[in-house]
Amino acid sequence: MGLSILEKRKDGFHNLETVFYPVSLEDMIEILPHPNTAKEVIFTSSGIEVPGNDADNLCVKAYQLLKKDFPNLPPIKMHLHKVIPMGAGLGGGSSDATAVVKMINQLFSLQLHEDSLLQYTAQLGSDCPFFLYHQASHATGRGEILSPLKLSLNQYQIVLVHPPISISTAWAFQQIQPCSKNKKIIEIIQQPIATWKHELINDFEAPILAAHPIMQDIKLELYEKGAIYASMSGSGSSFFGIFEKTNSNPKFSFRDKMQIHIITS
Repeated sequence: MGLSILEKRKDGFHNLETVFYPVSLEDMIEILPHPNTAKEVIFTSSGIEVPGNDADNLCVKAYQLLKKDFPNLPPIKMHLHKVIPMGAGLGGGSSDATAVVKMINQLFSLQLHEDSLLQYTAQLGSDCPFFLYHQASHATGRGEILSPLKLSLNQYQIVLVHPPISISTAWAFQQIQPCSKNKKIIEIIQQPIATWKHELINDFEAPILAAHPIMQDIKLELYEKGAIYASMSGSGSSFFGIFEKTNSNPKFSFRDKMQIHIITS
C-alpha cells in the first residue's frame, strides 16, 4: 500500500518505500523427491496457465539457486497450482519462489536459518523476503529491508480486480522521476484509513492510468461502490479496494475477462 520511488541506485535498482500487506489469496505447491530421473526438476502446473519455459519459472530458479550451494540436492518433482493472477503486482511469483526455498530447506534438512533464507530469497526478487514472514511490513531499500508493522485490516474486506492488461515493470520505472516525499508512507499508514485516499499514493499510478484509461475506470468504480481506499498494487495491473464489511456484496460493472477476488478476514 503506497509506493514511493525515492532514487535510482548505482546498481541500477531503485530505493523505495512501501507497505506490504498479506491477503488470503494463495497458490499451492507440492514438492516430492524424484531420484529416478536425469532431469533435476520435473515441473508441472494447473489452474491459471503458466507461460514460458520451465527453466525460466521462478520456482525452478529457486531450486537451482539452492542447488549451487547444495550440490547433493536430489532431483525433484514440483507441481504448482496457480490461483494468483500473473503480472498483477500481487507478488504471486515471488511468494511461490519463497515457498520453494522454505520447502526445500525443510524437506532436505538444509538447516538454513532466517538470515540465510533472507539472503537466498533476496536474490530471487526484491519482494521475496516479505513472504518469509507473511505479516504487514514497512519496506525500504529495494523492498527487501523489512520492519514489522502493526496494521490490521481484519475489520474490512478487500476487493482485488485484475484486468487483462500486462504492465512492463521496466517501462513503468522509465515513466517515474524519483524524488523524496514530504511525508513518509510509514506516517500516513498510521493515520485513520479515511485519510489515505488523498495521501497514500502509488507513484506508478499516474503514468500507467494515463496509458490505460480502463484502469482509471476501475479505480473510480471502486470508490463509487463504497471503497474507503483504492489503489493500484505495485506496478500493476491489479487494483484493490478496501471496503467496510457491511458493504458485503458490492456490484461492479467491470468489463468481461476481469478477475475479481473478494477477500475477508
